[in-house]
Amino acid sequence: MSETNIVNHKKVALVTGANKGIGYEIAAGLGALGWSVGVGARNEERREAAVEKLRADGVDAFGVPLDVTDDASVSAAARLVEERAGRLDALVNNAGITGGGPQEPTTVDVNRVREAVETNVIGVIRVTNALLPLLRRSPSPRIVNVSSSVGSLTLQTTPGTETGPIAVAYAPSKTFLNAVTVQYAKELAGTNVLINAVCPGYTATDLNGFRGVRTPTQGAASAIRLATVPDDGPTGRFFDDEGEVPW
Repeated sequence: MSETNIVNHKKVALVTGANKGIGYEIAAGLGALGWSVGVGARNEERREAAVEKLRADGVDAFGVPLDVTDDASVSAAARLVEERAGRLDALVNNAGITGGGPQEPTTVDVNRVREAVETNVIGVIRVTNALLPLLRRSPSPRIVNVSSSVGSLTLQTTPGTETGPIAVAYAPSKTFLNAVTVQYAKELAGTNVLINAVCPGYTATDLNGFRGVRTPTQGAASAIRLATVPDDGPTGRFFDDEGEVPW
């Protein structure tokens, strides 16, 4: 039996930004459930190191060269997944950047905003649209967009709620991503494609200088749950470990 045929007997996921942190743990968690997992990442050395480590732990992992800001890279990634598996059961759009700092709106370098939106929003649209034909071949396709509670306008405007520092690039990019998630859910209503946003919580990764209070494993839990929800599960919603997050 060929490798492709073996994979076809498993559920297949692609996780972007999966060479480290939360993305790696999402890949590890899905792999532990018996999934074949594509490790999407730009950096070849870190990508292949992650694949090797996952395989050592018994995960059926494969590397997917992927820069979410590059059309050609995303198209090539879609072709690789198709050649290997013929379909995709879950896409986890985890890759993201803060845009760097400082991000006070009156003084921000607008390029910081542009870069955050390009990766955190346009990148998600680019990858989702490229992989959607493969997702449609799955009996139970799932899309999970890794967002943040700092993107919740409800929480941002609730007095006394802690939503982190002023960040005119990062926080609004997650608000934008949340809105994009809703639009996909509206267009895909009535299909078997379920799409949701998830907040991993304040997780210790290099994105925040490892200042977070949650482990990457904890941060990955909600994304794994949403990637594996049953056919009557939610769509067009926003969750964290404690339940639904207000938009």
